Amino acid sequence: MDSVTRSETTAATPKGAGGRRGGGNRKKAVSKSARAGLQFPVGRVFRFLKKGRYAQRYGAGSPIYLAAVLEYLAAEVLELAGNAARDNKKNRINPRHLLLAVRNDEELGKLLQGVTIASGGVLPNINPVLLPKKKISESSSASEPKSPKKKGASKAE
Repeated sequence: MDSVTRSETTAATPKGAGGRRGGGNRKKAVSKSARAGLQFPVGRVFRFLKKGRYAQRYGAGSPIYLAAVLEYLAAEVLELAGNAARDNKKNRINPRHLLLAVRNDEELGKLLQGVTIASGGVLPNINPVLLPKKKISESSSASEPKSPKKKGASKAE
């Protein structure tokens, strides 16, 4: 009779309860990212912090803060890159748009100063020394001779 009651209780436990008895009214798990209201994974950031051995101990709020900062930076760069893509009449953001967004923004450019973006190219920039000299307007050049020899010859006459 003892064996009958045992089999009934084990059959009554729901599947996926993890071996616990009577775990049917368990709440659904809520991620740390959802609790913090973030899109970036707080648990993964915490795992990378621990794995990197940057310190012996970490506070509970440190991965949340770091994930929030990373999410903000990503949103900022993507917004500027989207504007750059729209300026170039494109619907997709490519590495060129990322580079233009980062390098044209003063603070992001300073933060990512030593970073190379693959297939990004360079900012369009021509040194003023290399540009052709500006021509003097036609009306002023007609009254004065162009060569210095002709100037001296016209004064002597």
